[in-house]
Amino acid sequence: MSHHGPFFGCIEAGGTKFNVGLASRADHLLDSIRIDTTTPEETIGATIAWLSAAALKHGSLAGVGIASFGPVELDPASPHWGNITETTKPGWSHTDFARRIGRTLGVPVGFDTDVNGAAIAEARWGAGLGQPLSVYVTIGTGLGGGIVIDGKPLHGLSHPEMGHFRVDRHPADRAFVGSCPFHGACLEGLASGPSIIARWGKSLSELPADHIGHEIIAHYLAQLCVALQAMMEPGRIILGGGVMGTPGLLARVRAGAQNLSGGYFKGQAETIIVAPGLGDKSGLWGALALAMDAAS
Repeated sequence: MSHHGPFFGCIEAGGTKFNVGLASRADHLLDSIRIDTTTPEETIGATIAWLSAAALKHGSLAGVGIASFGPVELDPASPHWGNITETTKPGWSHTDFARRIGRTLGVPVGFDTDVNGAAIAEARWGAGLGQPLSVYVTIGTGLGGGIVIDGKPLHGLSHPEMGHFRVDRHPADRAFVGSCPFHGACLEGLASGPSIIARWGKSLSELPADHIGHEIIAHYLAQLCVALQAMMEPGRIILGGGVMGTPGLLARVRAGAQNLSGGYFKGQAETIIVAPGLGDKSGLWGALALAMDAAS
């Protein structure tokens, strides 16, 4: 079966693993590999070697896109553009990432955060399709979000950090100090995967269906959704990440948000707050979108 280019390298760079692929268009992955995240030298080296081999097999690369764990430097005017900056991932702070890929493979590189990549992909091909403004939030090891307006991710001084603001505490959750090393009981410190395990010793999906944890986490995520509605009136708030795999959580968040908002906003919670349209492929297709944009 012959494939027609152009071909794009896609790198979804996570703290645990890199998902690397070669695609000619959305939803058309020609080849892919999972590479464990060890040292930058090993992991980026293996990524470059795989992409070089894939290009020899299928056809030359028109561009590469990287949707990376962060924090990262996104200012194109900065000499450190394309770097991973101060990260909690040992050995990865100040890693020259995007420029190294571009230099070695001789192609244009698109670079953004993993969550911005997922937000772009969901806006272009997934649950945010056709919306002038959509938000993608991942609730997992961390809690972060990306905002896409008219097809472009929002960048201020840096990328959005949606997990790091204060929320109203659930009455049954006042004793927990929070798990964020910077802010303690911010949203990420209260609703991320590690914060759930810190309180109850299990992931949310492993707790009994009648456990108070479900109500507590939904209480915090509902506040995020209402804050986003109040500030931006997004057409979609797309909730992804491991914690959102918990049965019934999406429905609880919708009910909580609808209750908190008092019906004030144009968007109703049951149509606005949705699961990812691309499933677990949001990040990889995000890298593809970044590659396509860099090559155009």
